[in-house]
Amino acid sequence: MTLRATLFDMDGLLFDTEILWHRAEVAVFGGLGVPLDEAQDRSTKGMFVNEVVDFWFAQYPWRGPGVDEVVASLLARVGDLVDSEGRMMPGATRALDLASERGPIALASSTPLALIERCLRHFDLATRFASVHSAQFEPFGKPHPGVFLTAASSLNMAPKDCLVFEDSAAGVLAAKAGSMTVVAVPTVDDRAQPAFIIADLVLDSLEDLTSSWLDAQFD
Repeated sequence: MTLRATLFDMDGLLFDTEILWHRAEVAVFGGLGVPLDEAQDRSTKGMFVNEVVDFWFAQYPWRGPGVDEVVASLLARVGDLVDSEGRMMPGATRALDLASERGPIALASSTPLALIERCLRHFDLATRFASVHSAQFEPFGKPHPGVFLTAASSLNMAPKDCLVFEDSAAGVLAAKAGSMTVVAVPTVDDRAQPAFIIADLVLDSLEDLTSSWLDAQFD
């Protein structure tokens, strides 16, 4: 099998934003009576933001703001944190460069489009991708493969011709459900999750990505 294009997730893969999402959730949901704390793992990692709100509301129903208001609060807080503290993940720029040398690249994220665009502007990456896609516009978020299939179609590529970079278990499941090759870059805490077993390559960091491995997939 010869690959022809690459699809990148965003949060936790290209940008060190998962911790910022967690801090935003602790603050916003904590104010609604949901007992999250900074030391907890982000169990909703990879889910669409509306699904995150629904997830916590089902466990700890609150009175007051509705889903749309809570979503808006989360997105605003994450965006502010990105602007003040956001960092590129180690090896991210190099991974984008290596992938771009071998074919078109697209972004496929669970994050709403407005926040994706805000992050890309902040990190000066707005023009790096041939197309940018959000699960916001899909019937289902990850682990459904919809956002990856849409991204592949935008590049005029068959799913089997696409390589996906992901950091979350839900993202790996989504990519494999779409019949794509997957490079997983989980955190140390997440690495034991069973979903990562089905990834084609598991890296500790994007810094560990090699040209020779990519050459073997794209040649």
